[in-house]
Amino acid sequence: MTFDMLVPVGGVFVGLILLVWSADRFIEGAAATASHFGMPPLLIGMVIVGFGTSAPEMVISALASWQGNPGIALGNAYGSNIANIALILGLTALISPISVHSYVLRKELPMLTLVTMAALLLMHDLRLTRIDGVIHLILFSGLMGWSIREGLRQQSDALGDETEDELKQHPMPLKHAFFWLATGLLALIASSRLLVWGAVTIAQQLGVNDLIIGLTIVAFGTSLPELASSIIAVRKNEHDIALGNVIGSNMFNTLAVVGIAGTIQPLDFDQSVFSRDMLFMGLLTLTLFLFSYGFRGPGRINRFKGALLLVCYIGYTVYLITTVFVKTD
Repeated sequence: MTFDMLVPVGGVFVGLILLVWSADRFIEGAAATASHFGMPPLLIGMVIVGFGTSAPEMVISALASWQGNPGIALGNAYGSNIANIALILGLTALISPISVHSYVLRKELPMLTLVTMAALLLMHDLRLTRIDGVIHLILFSGLMGWSIREGLRQQSDALGDETEDELKQHPMPLKHAFFWLATGLLALIASSRLLVWGAVTIAQQLGVNDLIIGLTIVAFGTSLPELASSIIAVRKNEHDIALGNVIGSNMFNTLAVVGIAGTIQPLDFDQSVFSRDMLFMGLLTLTLFLFSYGFRGPGRINRFKGALLLVCYIGYTVYLITTVFVKTD
């Protein structure tokens, strides 16, 4: 590896480590701050945690689009959704099967599927225009309104109970919550800038489309906070939090992250991106719904389903590398 390549690779590595740390601090600070101001635990679990786990994707996509690299922004959003479902839930279910008891999550599962299908319909012309971006953000605003209404209306829910237990286990004074909220956000921006710079430089050095880098390296890195929080959640038997992390993150990625990217900088992309990456994400989302909804009782992602999801992620990643990076060499 040449020095010209070693420096951006090191930047991506350091950026990923700082990104995971800053996202964790940001989520803890945001959740504790919301709790101090009387926000219901269910609403914290649905909105605050969902926003926090997608904060890396949002910051990176905004920076990438602003700097003229919307391919990283789009690849980051869809690649993160693929990693969230196939890698994170697959690996988490292998550690401990995920049981779904939350009434709210059972409502969010079909909504995520519909949102994903609507997004694919908007992108079938192989363009992400500013109008598309605005439509994504309008849909996101409607979704947030629904989430807030559900969070305030539901008196008791498994997701809210688990979130409340987590807040009680990690109490934080308000001034500490503000400190970690601000520190996490600043570190998140700094690490995202470093990660985007490294990813763009690597793409230029390898001569590949920056969207591919977004689908692989950047998407994997921005999914690490969800991976860590989901594994910790199932080890504590907080299965609804583990699934809620992924559902919330994917909703934010599909609508807010892509919407921000398209509004800042329109993008044209290849047919292969739609037929390979976007449709695969849609298929995984439909699979998640069928696996988790629980048509005759509580949904459950057992170890077999987890292994199947993980195999899908490995197969997709290998196919992507062999068809893009190997051909480039």
